[in-house]
Amino acid sequence: MKKRINWIVLVLILVVQTNFAQQSKKISGKVTDQDGIAIAKVMVVLRETNKFSETNSKGEYSFNNVKNGDYTLDVNDIGFEVYSEKISLKDVSIVLAIRLESKISTLSEINITAKDQIQQVKEKAFNVAVIDAVKLHNTTMDIGHALNKVSGMRVRESGGVGSTMNFALNGYGGNQIKFFLDGIPMDNFGSAFQLNNIPINVAKRIEIYKGVVPVGLGSDALGGAINIITNNYSKTSLDMSYSYGSFNTHRSNVNFIYATDNGFFTQINAFQNFSDNDYKVQVDLYDLNSGKLIEKNKKLKRFHDQYHNETFIGQIGFINKRFADKLAFGITLGQSYKEIQTGARMETIFGGLHHRANIVMPTFVYQKKNLILDGLNLNVNANYNLGTEQNIDTLYRRYGWTGDYIDYQLQNKKKGGERDYSMYKYKNNNGMISSSLNYQWNANHSISLSNTINLFNRKGTDELFPEAQKYEQPAKTTKNISGLGYQFTPNTTWSASAFVKYYNQVNKYSQSYNPSGKWGDIAYQEFEKKYDEYGYGLTASYFIHDNFQVKASFEKAIRLPDNSEIFGDMINIIGDVNLRPETSENYNLGFNYQLPINENRLVFDTNLFYRDSKDFIRQKLDFKENYQMSENLAAVINYGIEAEWRYLYKDKFAVGINGTYQRMLNNTKYVEGVQSIVYKDRLPNVPYFYGNLDASYTLKDLWNDKGDHLTLGYSMMYIHEFYLLWPSQGDKNNGKRLIPEQITHDFIATYTLGKKEKFQFTFECRNLWDKLVYDNFSLQKPGRSFSGKVRYFF
Repeated sequence: MKKRINWIVLVLILVVQTNFAQQSKKISGKVTDQDGIAIAKVMVVLRETNKFSETNSKGEYSFNNVKNGDYTLDVNDIGFEVYSEKISLKDVSIVLAIRLESKISTLSEINITAKDQIQQVKEKAFNVAVIDAVKLHNTTMDIGHALNKVSGMRVRESGGVGSTMNFALNGYGGNQIKFFLDGIPMDNFGSAFQLNNIPINVAKRIEIYKGVVPVGLGSDALGGAINIITNNYSKTSLDMSYSYGSFNTHRSNVNFIYATDNGFFTQINAFQNFSDNDYKVQVDLYDLNSGKLIEKNKKLKRFHDQYHNETFIGQIGFINKRFADKLAFGITLGQSYKEIQTGARMETIFGGLHHRANIVMPTFVYQKKNLILDGLNLNVNANYNLGTEQNIDTLYRRYGWTGDYIDYQLQNKKKGGERDYSMYKYKNNNGMISSSLNYQWNANHSISLSNTINLFNRKGTDELFPEAQKYEQPAKTTKNISGLGYQFTPNTTWSASAFVKYYNQVNKYSQSYNPSGKWGDIAYQEFEKKYDEYGYGLTASYFIHDNFQVKASFEKAIRLPDNSEIFGDMINIIGDVNLRPETSENYNLGFNYQLPINENRLVFDTNLFYRDSKDFIRQKLDFKENYQMSENLAAVINYGIEAEWRYLYKDKFAVGINGTYQRMLNNTKYVEGVQSIVYKDRLPNVPYFYGNLDASYTLKDLWNDKGDHLTLGYSMMYIHEFYLLWPSQGDKNNGKRLIPEQITHDFIATYTLGKKEKFQFTFECRNLWDKLVYDNFSLQKPGRSFSGKVRYFF
């Protein structure tokens, strides 16, 4: 079937190219700033066609196959004044130079400015939000915490720096949301390189796709996708920073790019994070020996939660050459150390258990525009992670929150661990290759074809049990996802797209059994499971008038079980090889209204969503409440609304508020022929009402020195109370587990001086009133913290 599709696509390309070759001309040029310096990765939009071109490292843009007529060229890039110019194309190609004037943007202006850009250049059919990461480079945020400011997004974490993060988007979370780095799936990056340790300085912008995911990203996302776009390679630049904060937290980052006029470039990006994470938590203190309650709700410091990671990313290659628009070879090297203070809940306390990991990942990137034919673009990405992971659990003790412990090794004269006596060290042997082919034969029509292959093969040994058979058993998956999409954009008023996706997964594993019935006799039997699924979707966008847009989208989405869900993560997650793929019919209806009034601007953004899911994969606690595990629910529905309002005055003041309300219900009526007692119950441990408020004010040109400015910012986060377990079970007044309402306030001040070479000094305070904040299964997060950051860049 795949070969047939490829032949059909090739024939269509050749036929359509012949028809249009003699009817079109070219519009091209170069984009520079006010000093004449070329600007790369700027989107130039041909308004009447909704066609766009991204500038290369020399600032060059081009539109091929343009028919005669009157057009408007628009450029609306963050950091520059809006540019617009009318042109007339009559039988002769046009070369037009574009010069942009700089503009200072406020922090609160970031989201809405970036979203306007996406509305212009991403065919206007996808529901997309954008974070301008450049405007957050002055903060101490990692990428994960930056995402927490987006409407409909909720980032949940198990603790402080380096802790496990879980991302929810319109009710769907965890592995249902997929992450990409420059369009490359991050599924196989390992724990040493994740969003909980990647500084915001690595990114240029972050794209959040809600509900429907473009075919080109090539993944089995059920609820959405997040694509992190890194810095470009157009010119030599340096960005370096260091921050220090509460709980002995150190962060540093160096990003250096060297680029030549002939297209050669090399990049070095290095960053590190370190924290003792010794913040105070409120717990019930018990006597370890008697089990008697000593004090309720006592505040004590975490004593075994240190984390650090060090990462190096290097690339070398060429851009804008005849043989490739980008050809790059790279290597990602890194290591991490993580002490594990608790299990899945605060009642399980550890004092020696820890995890080590490293990443050794070679990478390859090839991009070529106008391959063979004008408008035919090819992208190929590949990587292979040779890194290792290791759990060390060799202390046979039981710890309390004061750091005291009972030493069972001394008492029982035998060895053991806090959870599972182990020094298991393993490789996941993750490999990935993705490719996409896009063809736009005129301003109205384009097609795209993509394919992504992921490989996983866990192998490991335990030096404590070198002869153990269980470590020799297969744990393999092969995942293959293909997509074919069509985009139709007849004019600037409306656009539509349709796509189909094919999902294939093969899992190989073994299970133990007793062949003889005698005690201690264990053997293993190997199994193989295959899944083949098809998905499809439609998107549409219509502008009622220039300032009022309506969007609608539908997708039958499929998500294949993740490796950690099938085989576990060897830390806090127990695997289940019997998990089935989950499917969901996703509906979205969005409205966007913008009202400019002189130097003021009002923006209203609303999205209604409905999800009807089958075999929904959710996380729960095991029966001892020490681990998390996954299970399939026969049916789950979720519906809700997210809304955002924002006001901006010039480039000085901005204020915005967003909120999300959802009802995520168990729609499984019968379990093994008996009506479920939690039928139509809200899913537990899932926030259902939450939001953010932010405001900022910028004082420009301080001390009569243009370029120096001070920005003051404030933000608030709100999460309504929700239940840890099924809401209908138990009595609220008799110990029913509840995650209480949470409100936190943050403050930030940044002073910037200099023009071309700039220094920034930032002070941050998070959780200003030192409130108790909770997350996954009531795990407590840090209280009030302070930090300072110094940054130099040019």
